[in-house]
Amino acid sequence: MTEKPSVASEYGPELVELARSTTLYICTKLGDYIEQFVVVGGLVPTLIIPQDPPPEGADIHLGTRDLDIGFSLGILDENRYQEISSRLRSAGFAPDTNERGNLTFQKWRLKEDLGVSIDFLIPQIDPNDVGGTIKNLEEDFAVIIIPGLELAFEDRILTRISGQTILGEEAERDVWVCGPGAYVVLKALAFRLRGENKDAYDLVYVIRNYADGPEDVAGRLVPLLSSEPGQQAIRVLQTDFASPDSLGPFRVALFVDGKPNEALQADASSFVGELLRHCDK
Repeated sequence: MTEKPSVASEYGPELVELARSTTLYICTKLGDYIEQFVVVGGLVPTLIIPQDPPPEGADIHLGTRDLDIGFSLGILDENRYQEISSRLRSAGFAPDTNERGNLTFQKWRLKEDLGVSIDFLIPQIDPNDVGGTIKNLEEDFAVIIIPGLELAFEDRILTRISGQTILGEEAERDVWVCGPGAYVVLKALAFRLRGENKDAYDLVYVIRNYADGPEDVAGRLVPLLSSEPGQQAIRVLQTDFASPDSLGPFRVALFVDGKPNEALQADASSFVGELLRHCDK
């Protein structure tokens, strides 16, 4: 199991390409299940925001090594997950191992270990389910329960991916990708739980750079605010990104620059504040 990079300097375009080409490969194998899954996580910004070139004044997104695939609760109907896991095995995927050498049935990678892993996620099945816990669906196939993941099926964008699969095949497929409103919710909730610098960076990057910025993100976020996860996310933004010295902006700077940076922190807090003002209109 490869350690996840912890700072911006350890990321690069090759990681984005690995995750992107793995996504394309999966889409060629699960094309008839396209309505049942959505791409979430660190790859999303590169799929919903132009990168070649990026928006004016923006940097290229720093990417991700992990691919997060969110499944709808519909895969539990008629045991559809059995067909999905069977196809993934046939395509060369198998459970990953953690730092202790134990198999991780909720995280898979290609047996050839080409450098990218896949986390399988599912919304809360029961209100009492604890976020981040693992639900076993089969002996060697599991999913991570993610509160609010259902919002990624309400706010999603059909995106075309073309190029080479991770095996070098030329292909082109459509895939549903988490929209910016749901992305803000999921990243805010993730940041509250684990406080990772990368989550704060991803969140601010999307708010700043999606379409025309905070106003357009708010347009996708407001319809989700009647939900409990949506309300929780707003509270996270109001508290953890309230000022340049708040936890969120501080950790954006730590991720990008490796140390506090007044300009980066002010920028992060300002864009989150603008988003919140548009949500209040």
